[in-house]
Amino acid sequence: MQAAAMKAATRHPRQARWAHQGFGVATPFAGTVRLSRATRDLATRYLSGEIGRAVQPTAFAVDPAWLATAPTPNRHYAEAVRLIAAQAPLRILPGERLVGAATLREAAQHLTPATPFRSISHTTLGFEKPLRIGYAGLRAQIAARLARGGLDVAGVDLLESMTICLDAATHWHARHVAALERLVAEARGDERRNYEQVLTALRPVPEQPPQTFREALQALWMLWDFQRLCGNWSGIGRIDKMLGPFLARDLATGAITLDEARELLAHFWIKGCEWTNGQGHQMSEGPGSGDAQFYQNIVLAGVDEQGRPVANAVTDLVLEVVEELHISDFPIAVRIGAATPERILRRIAAIQRLGGGIIAVYNEDRIPRTLTAFGYPLEEARDFANDGCWEILIPGKTSFGYQPFDVLLLLQEVLGLSATEPVARHEKVECGEWRTHSPQPGMTERFPDFEALYAAFRDRLAAKVEELTTTVPFLDLPCPLLSLLVDDCIERGRAYTQGGPRYTVRSPHAGGLADVVNSLLVIRRLVYEAHEFTLERLVGILQSDWEDQEPLRLRIQRDFDFYGNDSAEVDALMQRVFNDFTKLVGAVRERNGALRPAGISTFGREVSAYRPHRTATAAGNRKGAILAANFSPSPGTDKRGPTAVIRSHCAVDFGRLPCGTVLDLKILPQSVKGEAGLQALMGLMRSFVQLGGIFMQTDVVDNDLLRDAQAHPEKYPNLSVRISGWSARFATLSKNWQDMIINRTEHG
Repeated sequence: MQAAAMKAATRHPRQARWAHQGFGVATPFAGTVRLSRATRDLATRYLSGEIGRAVQPTAFAVDPAWLATAPTPNRHYAEAVRLIAAQAPLRILPGERLVGAATLREAAQHLTPATPFRSISHTTLGFEKPLRIGYAGLRAQIAARLARGGLDVAGVDLLESMTICLDAATHWHARHVAALERLVAEARGDERRNYEQVLTALRPVPEQPPQTFREALQALWMLWDFQRLCGNWSGIGRIDKMLGPFLARDLATGAITLDEARELLAHFWIKGCEWTNGQGHQMSEGPGSGDAQFYQNIVLAGVDEQGRPVANAVTDLVLEVVEELHISDFPIAVRIGAATPERILRRIAAIQRLGGGIIAVYNEDRIPRTLTAFGYPLEEARDFANDGCWEILIPGKTSFGYQPFDVLLLLQEVLGLSATEPVARHEKVECGEWRTHSPQPGMTERFPDFEALYAAFRDRLAAKVEELTTTVPFLDLPCPLLSLLVDDCIERGRAYTQGGPRYTVRSPHAGGLADVVNSLLVIRRLVYEAHEFTLERLVGILQSDWEDQEPLRLRIQRDFDFYGNDSAEVDALMQRVFNDFTKLVGAVRERNGALRPAGISTFGREVSAYRPHRTATAAGNRKGAILAANFSPSPGTDKRGPTAVIRSHCAVDFGRLPCGTVLDLKILPQSVKGEAGLQALMGLMRSFVQLGGIFMQTDVVDNDLLRDAQAHPEKYPNLSVRISGWSARFATLSKNWQDMIINRTEHG
């Protein structure tokens, strides 16, 4: 029986993985088959990396003679977009039900092809608007704005460059129409009928507003993928809100069935893997932070601007498609609250326990209140999405950027610690006591009590926040194509990077809070309360990386209840640090033309950017340890289960954090089997909402499986894990990033 199940599982790339995790193909979740064999075979081709590996470098360039005329950056950019539309290779595969492909390698490397310009990411564009008015409506809006006058030279230049970009998008569309017409003429039978159906849906859109669900889905793909072809990495946003009304009308008239709509949505998901190549992030030559970090998040459910529930047939179909195909390239965030239907919570839990970290949840009941308190109108706050990762913004209206910094490094600076230059040395003497030598004598006099030390830390934090909030938010980066789909850029005659959007956001993001709090807890208790040693001696021990102090280090790690264990003492200390950070940032709501909402994140910097600069910590960590991610506990310190983690995480007032944060959870697969397992996952989500959290991502995975995948990546080509705001195939991660996932605490 087991051998037969494994053999059946190998027929589908994801089912093979589920069987490894103990979810055999006979289960009602991992084995449910709704999609056609042709669609699942197409998914196999994309997930194998076949399509992504065929993406080639750009083989054309802007004419040097034309560049010699010294065009403005916007005109240079627009000319490149024109060339891309005219010369980028097309890819139309037999059996695909949507067309459009981002076929240039530079676009996958965060560049605008045929230019020297970086492209734009960390945003979600306003696709809902062109679905409502089409490219034709955007043309009319630009023409009306130019006719009204009052724009400066830069504004006219931007709008004229936008028009060139629109013309280019229309030409790209026309090339696909012509190619499909040729294919229709050459093909026969089912293949011809499919080409005819694709062509019929494509002809009017996105130049004109779509009228049917299939036209709307094709229009959304063309709108999004042309931006992607030109290097811009946008989130898609609220796909069920955009497409739900089209499907409802078609279902009511009998123009489409749910099965047909599901197949179409599956092709959208499959085509989103077009840059998957099995070789790592950004088409690189080796592994890094994963092969799917292209900021293309999907947001489901919640309410619309008037407070009406959004969840609809598209919501359900998307979840069904993801459950069956288990494609992680479109990470999904579902907005849930007290009123979320049971069927949606069950579906989320069912998909979560398949692993892959594909589905995370936002707290629908918390976030709009936080955004309105920050100053957003209620209608816009209700429409929140993310920047393609998880940071909260108003889609189609926001130029977003965040400013990450390491709070643990600030504490190190206050203590006189350095990861590269020794600031203290200590040596053991005959009697077994320790003699400490420090270039900063008098530390005990400077910090006679914990409050003095904490005040110095807060002052250093205040200086860092002031430094970040005084930065000028604008960039000399042309982006007329992207600016087309962001509200107020046309009206103001200013680009996405130059203050054109309704909101320009630059959010200070603190990292390492859990490790700061854990360190402060140890210092307060052992130095200032128990008087086990002086602060100078502790600093010396840390600078030596706990040399000859293993018993003390292990005692600290064993005896202390650190952040994540529902400890009143440590949670109160976290509240203090959190409140000071958010108060400092909150004192500067807007400066230099940018909103400055607070956020907390690391986005993997605990593995890469922060790790080399961190010394050993007072909480018992050695130099080079992988420490806390985002606003989660430090790996291995959360010992009392996921409910305790959630309670500690939610002990702070998240109404003070408009940009948001993340709680990462890793759950053992064997603990969520059967109906009891589903109920457990649903219970965690309900608790998170009730306690006031913001965003929680849950990955169900076994470390034994991960270690085997690390040793034998060829056995697990499609094993996906949650990283931060994205998921990635485990085999495409570097060892450091793989270790970060493995080191996360397993909760049963």
